[in-house]
Amino acid sequence: MAPPAPPPSRVFAELDPAQAPEGRGGPAALPGREVHVSGSAELSALPDRARVSLRVGSRKEAAAEARSSVSRRLQYIAHSARQRGVPEENITVTEDFSRVESTYQMEAEVCIIFSDFGQMQNICNLLTEKLGTSIIINPPHFYHTPEAIDTLRRQVCVTAVGNTRRKAQDVCRLFGQALGKPLLIKEEETKEWGGYIDSHLSQSADSLTLQERIQNATAYASCRVFAVFEIKGKENRRSKLL
Repeated sequence: MAPPAPPPSRVFAELDPAQAPEGRGGPAALPGREVHVSGSAELSALPDRARVSLRVGSRKEAAAEARSSVSRRLQYIAHSARQRGVPEENITVTEDFSRVESTYQMEAEVCIIFSDFGQMQNICNLLTEKLGTSIIINPPHFYHTPEAIDTLRRQVCVTAVGNTRRKAQDVCRLFGQALGKPLLIKEEETKEWGGYIDSHLSQSADSLTLQERIQNATAYASCRVFAVFEIKGKENRRSKLL
């Protein structure tokens, strides 16, 4: 599912006749002529990981029987996940063995990390079909890896800069001028919400559908930048047509 397209940038533009700093500009730039532009962008990123917790248990009069019952299901769960492409390091098993009155109780939890949500659904459906009520599969918890959040931050900043440059070009063309090189690009404000910040919301209601959980875990980021560009003079109509 691709992130939605960013909304139009909010832009302020100003043609500044102030004196140009020494040593700045090439031969085509007009000294002291600048365009000041500010703009923003907003992007979203779907979660790239899901963690599923599965629980199995058994209570028997004999300790060996309780262990054996749980062990067989654990082996089937791990085998099914590995056979369908889940790496070994993404499967974690925790076991708890205790005495309850005159019986022995064995409980185990299997946590599986998925990067492929279709694969996750297929495995969970298979385990539900084969193990029935002898397994409890909790709803998936969706989240972002740090790398995914870093990518979102970079993308929204680059998008804001690109939007700002395009708006500066439009301002220059309006006056028949050509846009020059950037003199200043400043990130003024960044905001982040949703995703890992509010991930606890996805666990608040077991009745949520899979798509609702993914949407609740979606991360958002916005960025506003300020930029100053040179004005190079009259726009080259011939090169524009080419």
